[in-house]
Amino acid sequence: MPALDDVAGEWVAAGDLGHLPSLRNQRGQAHVNHDLTSVSWLAAPPFAGGYHTGVLRVDGVAPGVQHYRWKPWGTRRTYRDAHVAVATDTSLAYDADRLLWRVEVTNTRTEPASVELTQDLFAPVGHDETGWGWLHTVPWNASGEHDYHALERIRDTTRPGAQGAPYLLGPGPRRLRLGRPRPPGIQRDEDSAPMLLEYELPRHVSADWVYPHTSSVRGEVRSIERNGPLLTHSVNNGPFLLDTRSEVALDAFELVPGTELELEFRTDEPGHDGVLLTHGNHPDSLQLGVADGRLWLGIGGERETADRPLEPGRWHRLRVTVDAHQARLLMNGTEVARTGHWTRPVRWRSTVDDGVVAVSDTRSGARAAYAFAVPPDELAPHGAGARATWRRTLGPGESAVVGFVLAFGTDAAEATAAATATAARLDAELAETADAWRRLWAHAFTPGNPDFSGHLPTLRTDDADLARAYYMGALLVLYMRNTNVGSTGPVFLTGGPRLGATTTFFWDHTEWSRMYAMLDPAGLRAWLLAGLAGPYHESFGYDVRGGGPLGNYYVSNEYSLFRLVEHYVGVTGDVAFLSEPAGGRTVLDHLERLAYGVAGRRGTGVLADFGPDAWRVLECVPNYVDGMASFNAAYVHMLRSYADLLRFLGRDADAARADDDAAALATAVLDLYAGGGRWQIAHPDGRETIGHVLDFGLVAASMADDLTAEQRAEMVTFVVDHLLAGPWMRALSADDPIAPFSDRPDHGAGGAFGAWPGVTAYGLAKLGRADLAVGLLGRTPQAASGGLWGQAMELLADGTDRARVAGRGVANRDCIAGAAIAEAVIAGLFGVEPGFTALRSTIPHPDTVTAPDLGTLENLNLRRAPEPVGAC
Repeated sequence: MPALDDVAGEWVAAGDLGHLPSLRNQRGQAHVNHDLTSVSWLAAPPFAGGYHTGVLRVDGVAPGVQHYRWKPWGTRRTYRDAHVAVATDTSLAYDADRLLWRVEVTNTRTEPASVELTQDLFAPVGHDETGWGWLHTVPWNASGEHDYHALERIRDTTRPGAQGAPYLLGPGPRRLRLGRPRPPGIQRDEDSAPMLLEYELPRHVSADWVYPHTSSVRGEVRSIERNGPLLTHSVNNGPFLLDTRSEVALDAFELVPGTELELEFRTDEPGHDGVLLTHGNHPDSLQLGVADGRLWLGIGGERETADRPLEPGRWHRLRVTVDAHQARLLMNGTEVARTGHWTRPVRWRSTVDDGVVAVSDTRSGARAAYAFAVPPDELAPHGAGARATWRRTLGPGESAVVGFVLAFGTDAAEATAAATATAARLDAELAETADAWRRLWAHAFTPGNPDFSGHLPTLRTDDADLARAYYMGALLVLYMRNTNVGSTGPVFLTGGPRLGATTTFFWDHTEWSRMYAMLDPAGLRAWLLAGLAGPYHESFGYDVRGGGPLGNYYVSNEYSLFRLVEHYVGVTGDVAFLSEPAGGRTVLDHLERLAYGVAGRRGTGVLADFGPDAWRVLECVPNYVDGMASFNAAYVHMLRSYADLLRFLGRDADAARADDDAAALATAVLDLYAGGGRWQIAHPDGRETIGHVLDFGLVAASMADDLTAEQRAEMVTFVVDHLLAGPWMRALSADDPIAPFSDRPDHGAGGAFGAWPGVTAYGLAKLGRADLAVGLLGRTPQAASGGLWGQAMELLADGTDRARVAGRGVANRDCIAGAAIAEAVIAGLFGVEPGFTALRSTIPHPDTVTAPDLGTLENLNLRRAPEPVGAC
């Protein structure tokens, strides 16, 4: 087993990154930014951080990062020019609500020089027990919605020279609506539009989240005028009568600096709170509304209330003007409200006392404190936070080190004490954080360790590239582990940062289901019982903090949950689990429901028809709907595996029926083969051919023995010639007719989801080409952008044959599905596939498995099943 320091984490030039490194600990997650110190997207439930923590200036200028180096315990950022070199370390303390910074500045000149370091210190931290969905709560000056695109625009202001850049206005056309707003999410006015997420996100919020401003004002609107650089002057005369539930859709346009909206508004009920107009249905949308008899103006997380009340029964002429930095509201020709920069002391209040910066949130119980390893020469309040300045005179090549700590909680005194104590021993705290990660790494491969209820196998091989890929997959699992947010104990989160601080997807977890069962069988058992008890036929996963369902239904759910149960029972031998109750059914009842989910989807034929909504499958491939080969093949596997379980339980007649159903479905799946390694999609009005990795992966995994030798060879050739590319692959063949309409880097032609190389390698091994699988897996570390794999890995169209972690398409920097690469080593290359078929075997599970010319997999955590449990 390699040392953790050697598994991942190389220096990467900033210009080579499409997605900046993340920070994680056992409680939360965050992102580093383009400057040397600031952090955004902090989420350590029930705490979340908005905006960013403040940039570092060197002699008055905020340098941009030139190189990054990620490690699981933190990220180092560096900058160097002819005058100074700066290296910073940023870490989330191990299992604590604290951020740690160490800053080292070196004089690179040949003569002594004075250097001034100035650090902005913001702590826009909020506390909220609800709202922890895929789109989780994020504190803004005037709201708490997750506003992905707006916060990313603010992160862009941390680039060198961009500190004063505008961030207020989002790109793209948005529809103007009067009255009751829609909840923020994907605008489905045009159902046929590709869902590429450039401007909107789906409404994947937790069940306990309630959007504000849900009703319309009561009144009358007329003479709506729109003017601006991108607009032809237009007028809607109306009148429009608005009541509590009114919604009037007008035209769509892009809001740019210089845009003006004018209208006349009259109400007899100024005391009725509600929304007058909204531009779009985004959290950062421009809005006008009424509260407590006064107009308010909202945009980009800001909300300002008019300085005078509305007069009942009078027509008021309202004008909203927007520029790059602010929005203004004029009533009857007089300005009554104006928004401002996010750093103003609107929601958060700061004080400086005895060398500590204390920050309090006026809208929640969150309290935060900054303390310093080296006292600043100056420390004073600044906006919603503070500003610290250190001045040093350094000889040629001489360095100076400063450091600071941010602690947060709900008790101001405790936050101050934690920050102060940690800052006093900052270097030791940073070292202990790294050592704690090293111990966790060692424990993950050690039976009887204190951190996990199981352990992972050790790979011994002379293939250094393959070994690195395997251990990076194992590290990814550990990196996504959170011991604080789950109501059932430690959990492994699906993605983030920016999204999903408490979220687990069923689909992503099935990509490493055997590893999950080996490493933490107790945790998987608890997670499965909670998932099966929920409405998995309506959601893609669940919020492990609140326990509620999240998002829309995925057609992969049945396959995913079935495999997770199968592999849990196959690895642990815990047949009694099948008798456990979960949501009014036993686990065994759920298995039958999952395996026979195909039955409720059939039209007039044998194939399952999964319906016309692409958002339930791959989201961004519009035609990958209805009757796909992929998940129909998955049902073949489920039915056959379920038949093996039934035989183990002595239900031979039911097993025979399941086998017959699987055989009929397998025949129908094979009828979809289009030749050349591609498969057809069966739509109600006909068939079309597609070349997608999901068909290859699931057919190869589920039906390898049903394929002819010619079909096997053609499928392998298709993958090699059309999907594999450089160190990674593409999900969709670039010559597919639908490719131009599916440009997301996870499921389209421009790259591939983090799981797809592992899924593909497993499929290649099942089709007899383990040699190709080894090569594919061994190349994948080159695509990890110096860290671990993300949700989406994009292929660069620069002639270099490179791949990197993608940031576009709302992709997650971290994604546990990439552990499929290590899973493919275990199951595909070494054939360790414990499942229901193995339950009837009388041969003991081996501790070590050898693959000729490859190596050994040792210390396998597998247990033989007991005799069938009668209660099943």
